[in-house]
Amino acid sequence: MSEAPNSPKKATDCSIAEDNKKALQFIEEVTTNVDEVQKRVLAEILSRNANVEYLQRHNFNGQTDRETFKKVIPVITYEDIQPDINRIANGDKSPIFSSQPISEFLTSSGTSGGERKLMPTIQEELGRRLQLHGLMMSVISQSVPDLEKGKGMYFLSIKSEAKTPGGLPARPVLTSIYKSPYFSNRRLSPYANYTSPAETILCPDTYQSMYSQMLCGLCQNKEVLRLGSYFASGFIRAIRFLEKHWSLLCNDIRMGTINPQITDLSVREAVMKILKTDPELADFIEAECSKDSWKGIITRLWPNTKYVDVIVTGSMSQYIPTLDYYSNGLPLVSTMYASSECPFGINLNPFCKSSEVSYTLIPTMGYFEFSQIHRSNDVPNSISMSESPNEKEQQQLVDLVDVKIGQEYELVVTTYSGLYRYRVGDVLRVAGYKNNTPQFTFVCRENVILSIDSDKTDEVELQNAVENAVRNLMPFDAHVTEYTSYADTANIPGHYVLFWELSINISTPIPPSVVEDCCLTIEESLDSVYRQGRASDKSIGPLEIRIVEIGTFDKLMDYCVSLGASIDQYKTPRCVRFAPLVELLNSRVVSSHFSQTCPNWVPGHRQWNNMN
Repeated sequence: MSEAPNSPKKATDCSIAEDNKKALQFIEEVTTNVDEVQKRVLAEILSRNANVEYLQRHNFNGQTDRETFKKVIPVITYEDIQPDINRIANGDKSPIFSSQPISEFLTSSGTSGGERKLMPTIQEELGRRLQLHGLMMSVISQSVPDLEKGKGMYFLSIKSEAKTPGGLPARPVLTSIYKSPYFSNRRLSPYANYTSPAETILCPDTYQSMYSQMLCGLCQNKEVLRLGSYFASGFIRAIRFLEKHWSLLCNDIRMGTINPQITDLSVREAVMKILKTDPELADFIEAECSKDSWKGIITRLWPNTKYVDVIVTGSMSQYIPTLDYYSNGLPLVSTMYASSECPFGINLNPFCKSSEVSYTLIPTMGYFEFSQIHRSNDVPNSISMSESPNEKEQQQLVDLVDVKIGQEYELVVTTYSGLYRYRVGDVLRVAGYKNNTPQFTFVCRENVILSIDSDKTDEVELQNAVENAVRNLMPFDAHVTEYTSYADTANIPGHYVLFWELSINISTPIPPSVVEDCCLTIEESLDSVYRQGRASDKSIGPLEIRIVEIGTFDKLMDYCVSLGASIDQYKTPRCVRFAPLVELLNSRVVSSHFSQTCPNWVPGHRQWNNMN
């Protein structure tokens, strides 16, 4: 079997072509021999970790065959292994999950008790993630030749990180990558030549980082062949940032100086290596940004751009119309599918329509199993999720080669870092095949009903938050009779909207400030990812409560029944995405109220901070 390309070396045109050929050959081979590869991957994981505590605990005595593995090892969720994870976080260095040392925790955007989940990882896993990126760029190079001769303008940033009580870093996976030696040596890779110097990406100040990256991207506008950010929401924030600050940026380019608001000395020094006095470029940018319409602003300012590299699947699909507007219809390329638990796969047809994006799981990344999902048809956009599989269902989880086209599944993964039969919580639909390997469209996160950026709020979290908030109404003899929600992305940053129908006592009217307090209480009750997005990253706007007329939710039910929902089984949806339902609710709003301050947030888990 061919080996996947390893860490990059300084490339020539000849070596680039050869590396791309090897990468494509590797993809062909592993997707053809997928089941053999999966058996080998599982055996390798189990063999190297034969003596770890977790496997020993289940009396898994060094076996490496798939049949015994499925029979003996349970399917788990985060809560099942959280006590062991806490041991590692608190300094236990014994081989609990992996025979290799845990190098850090990758913080998942999923939640557990209002905090980020901590995913233990080993050093080699970073190389596997970068390997996936290399495979993807070889695929794209088939459609866009000579990409290595230009630059990528990517708006990248680090998130706040913490140290566990045992001294291990705990940070999002992208922050881990950007702070790694692999990233600092990225210019050795022909496809990792970016307009942004490392200092601008690693700058912890959000404004200074965005400003300096935009300035560098404008200075090198003719060299840019591709641009983007990890999520669609992040890229749109960058364009909206340009809308607000283009005059300052033009002045810097015209004068060859940096705005004094950029105080980070390493950032200033890095930018000055790129910034040159260029009145002609400044005039050009000013003329384009001064026009009444910003339609197509991307292709106007960066005329050689071939595509926009952003994730537009799942909750990010809500941003597609805005991206099309700004990019003048450039291809929107969703390249990879990965999570903090594991890198999964790539999009082998990167220039397909956004609605047709599918990912081919690369079988060397981990061992993959699938639990079938059953969809409920009573309410638009609803999914009926199963509880934890029982023992019989666990053994009936299907392997990668056994999924069926058109069916939906929850992904279950076993990783080199030491997760065994772990429920990732992603719902995938089988869309087709690459050789013998299925291709999946991403449907949604399990039970997630609201998401603006990297936040993921499920129905239980929202219900608990609302219950906390309605206590503010008790002195006024009022309560919430029904509610629903939706993610409003009409403006950037987007924000959560809750529609409340109230039962009130006319003799004790509710002051608007009390409903504003309800907004903040809900935000304080949501998880740390949401609160970070509000308080630190500013990627989420203030939460809004819209009070609706009495009888609104009866009309909502009538409308859903008219669409075919069963009146006997109807349950008020806790989130609405279907446009007519949102329009119906908005037509009956009597008042709107926003959170007036940001919720509390500090890096790290609450229990760690309480120890200090």
